[in-house]
Amino acid sequence: MRVACYSRALRQGLSREGSVESFTPVSALVGGALIGLGAAVMLLGAGRIAGISGIVGGALKWSGEDQLWRALFVIGLIAGAGIYALIAPDGLVVQFDATAGTVAAAGLVVGYGTRLGHGCTSGHGVCGIGRLSPRSLVATALFMATGFMTVYVTRHLMGP
Repeated sequence: MRVACYSRALRQGLSREGSVESFTPVSALVGGALIGLGAAVMLLGAGRIAGISGIVGGALKWSGEDQLWRALFVIGLIAGAGIYALIAPDGLVVQFDATAGTVAAAGLVVGYGTRLGHGCTSGHGVCGIGRLSPRSLVATALFMATGFMTVYVTRHLMGP
């Protein structure tokens, strides 16, 4: 079972084993700067942390409090992806060699993990580390360690 999501530029640099042979530092730098700028604008302008799980979780509550800006934020994320797909239809290729049930189960596990960890990678890794939050530093270290272990297990212990 393989799940792949990669840009056209990255796809051209992928070898058969899935290792990256090319690196695009300019696009990585620009993307990272835009994410950081967005997080900073949200924190300084609205006093809110741009953690996606917290924003989506708040948008799904029917309390009415803070729901509008959260819903608009989520709509903006979806609209941004849609606009990119219209502008550059071959720019992003998403390939899922997994069943819909597997993908849904993975989404539920990720959702549970974000609640358990009091935030997601965007909230802890981008915003929390930027604020030097000890909880976010620990959470991000755990995210990274878990990712490293998962890659090791799936690539070296489970086989191709």
